[in-house]
Order: sequence, then structure tokens, then C-alpha cells
Amino acid sequence: MGWLAVGQQAGDVVSVHRWPGWILGTVAASLAAAAAPALARQPDPIPPPAPPISDAVALSRIPSELMADPGLQLVLDRRTRQLMVLKDGRLLHRYPAAVGTDGWETPAGRHQVLEKVAHPIWEHPGDGRQVPSGAQNPLGSRWIGFYRNCTPRQNAWDGERYLSVDGCTVAGFHGTPHRWTVGRAVSHGCVRLYEESVQEVFELVQIGTPVTVLP
Repeated sequence: MGWLAVGQQAGDVVSVHRWPGWILGTVAASLAAAAAPALARQPDPIPPPAPPISDAVALSRIPSELMADPGLQLVLDRRTRQLMVLKDGRLLHRYPAAVGTDGWETPAGRHQVLEKVAHPIWEHPGDGRQVPSGAQNPLGSRWIGFYRNCTPRQNAWDGERYLSVDGCTVAGFHGTPHRWTVGRAVSHGCVRLYEESVQEVFELVQIGTPVTVLP
């Protein structure tokens, strides 16, 4: 959900399929040709970054029952675009984050870390081109998955194009070579962090670590 097809024109319809471990996709040429004229629209403006806030303000938005939970947990506040690492109710770290754009919001609710991948390989959903770990990998150097959904979606606008999803999509924390996007609502549901941030979080969590996304 963090990166789907890129390089398509506004109004294109992209069909996305979930293969184990990654999101892959192909441009549905016949569907796009038929649907694009009716669905075509101009791209939305790039959302502004969230304003900076203090630790006190960030903590004030966390429900008291979460603050009472023992152990290590991650709390993502979509509204302030802040990822907080809590341990026994104490704030250990706080990181700015990019979250899902309108219509592709990062899924709210209680989740848990499902997978951890160091130096992931990203596969372009349109042409199958693989991008190895490195400075140009859209996932950065770390992937921390926490959500999986297999409900199909049809012609969902993402700010630039219409996407159709046939199969399962995932959401997780990952790095990004596009540092300017951190702090904005610009993804397809994934949570982009600065490289130095996602590497720290990767070392802190394990499979099963609780993840809560506040709306």
C-alpha cells in the first residue's frame, strides 16, 4: 500500500495484485482505455506537512488505556503524523511520519508487527523491474509490516490516478529516498520514515510488537 504503480497519467486505472511479501501490479490497458475518459481528472495538490508539535501535545492525544499498557508498543497518530515508541507508558522516541493520503488512509486500529525485512527488494508494479536495496529503493533499507487486507478495491483515486486492487495489500513502516514526503499524507497507506528513524525502529521491535494507529 505504500508504493503502487508510478509514472501513470492521471485518469489511468491500474490493476494491482498481491504476491507473497510484496505488492505487484500491472496496468490494466483495456480497462484504462475504457474508463479513463470518464474518470480523468487533474492531480490533487501535494498535501502540506504537519506542523511541529511538542512531546506534551503528542502524548496528550494517546488514550489513557494505551498509556497503561505494559511493554514496548508503537503508536502512530495519523492526524499529527507522528510515530511514538512507548515502553511501560513512557515515551522513548518520537518520529515524524508520512501517512496514507485521502481515500488510502493508513488503517486505524490495533495491529501488530507481522514481518521485518532488512534491505528489501522493491518490484515495480507496472513493469516488474526490480530495485535492489540502495539509495533509490522506494522502501528504503527497512520494511516493518503490520497490516494485511484482501478486500478488492475498484477505481480508487489516490491523488494522482485511479487504482483498482485485485488481491491483498499490506501496510507497514519503511524508509524512503524522498525525504520531503515525511510529515505529509501522501502514501497508499504505508508509513514512510526517515532512514535513520526506520533503522532505529527496526532494532526496537520484534514480531508481535503492538502497533496502534490513531485516526
